[in-house]
Amino acid sequence: MEILKKIADALYDGDEYAMPGLVQEAVDAGCEAQEVLDAMMAGMAIVGEEFSRDELYIPEVLCSCHAMMEGSKVLKPLLTDQDSKSLGTVILGSVKGDMHDIGKNLVGMLLEGRGLKVIDIGIDVPEEKFVESAIEHNADIIACSILLTTTMPETPKVVKAFVDAGIRDKVKIMIGGAPITQDFCDRMGCDGFAKDAGGAAALAVELCQK
Repeated sequence: MEILKKIADALYDGDEYAMPGLVQEAVDAGCEAQEVLDAMMAGMAIVGEEFSRDELYIPEVLCSCHAMMEGSKVLKPLLTDQDSKSLGTVILGSVKGDMHDIGKNLVGMLLEGRGLKVIDIGIDVPEEKFVESAIEHNADIIACSILLTTTMPETPKVVKAFVDAGIRDKVKIMIGGAPITQDFCDRMGCDGFAKDAGGAAALAVELCQK
C-alpha cells in the first residue's frame, strides 16, 4: 500500500512529527499493526546499511531513531493486543571499566528499529551481570560494547562466565567498538563482531535467525 511506503520514507527522512499521523492513517486504512511495523523496520534497515557505508551520519541516524520511536508509540498497544513477538532479545552493555555509552545507546536504538527487544544494562558491567541478565530475560544475544583497549581483556572473562554458567551454547555473544577486530573476536571465541552500530543491528538479526 502507498501509505506503507510513505511510512518507510518518513522514517528514512527522520520525520518524527509526521510519523504518528502516518502510522494512524495506515491503521485506520485497515493495515495490520505488524504490517506497519514491518514497513518501519524496512526503513530502519536502509538507515543502518547506509550508516555502515558512511552514507549517513550519526545526527541523521538519530533523527530516524526518534521517528521510529514516535511511530512505535501508536503501534505499541496494538502490537500488544496481537501478541506480537520480537525477533529476539538482546542484552546490551559496556564491559567492566568502560564508561562510554553514546555508541552503545545508538546500537540499542538501531537494534530496536530492526525488531529486537533490547535490555540495556548500562556501562561498567561485570561479567556476572551479563550472565544474570541473560538468564533473567531468556536472552538470545548479549552485545558487549568495548571502546577502550584497556577493557579488551574483559572479553574472555565474559565468555568464560557464560561457559561456567552452562549457557554458552544457548546465548550468542557479539562484541564491537573502536579497538575490536574480527581476528580478536575469533580468538576470544565470540559469535560475531561489528565495526559500527548499523553493522551491529544487521549482525544481531542474522544471529537470531540462525
